[in-house]
Amino acid sequence: MPKFVTIGYGDEAGYAKTPEDLRAAAHAHDKSLLEQGALMGIAGAPVQVRNTLRKGIETVPEAYLTSKLPIAGFAVIDADDISQAIKIVSDSPCAIAYGVVEVWPLEHTL
Repeated sequence: MPKFVTIGYGDEAGYAKTPEDLRAAAHAHDKSLLEQGALMGIAGAPVQVRNTLRKGIETVPEAYLTSKLPIAGFAVIDADDISQAIKIVSDSPCAIAYGVVEVWPLEHTL
């Protein structure tokens, strides 16, 4: 089955203004995905890593990409196709709480 990487963006302000019943349903949805085998986690502090031409490792303790909302979490989900993956993430906390979820097809697994 195809795999998809999802990135959830959201902030506390959007979460706080979302009705409690919708937040609870979204968390129940995520719990269900975990029980079905999805790999999910809350985003920690990022570190950029470079090793140009293998001449030495350089790190920068911050995100490379920037967005209007902070990254809240990641998941790897199974879905038949991109349409099903979109439907799956549409009930996640970031999608319902004034955030956004990106869905990236994982085209090749190593």
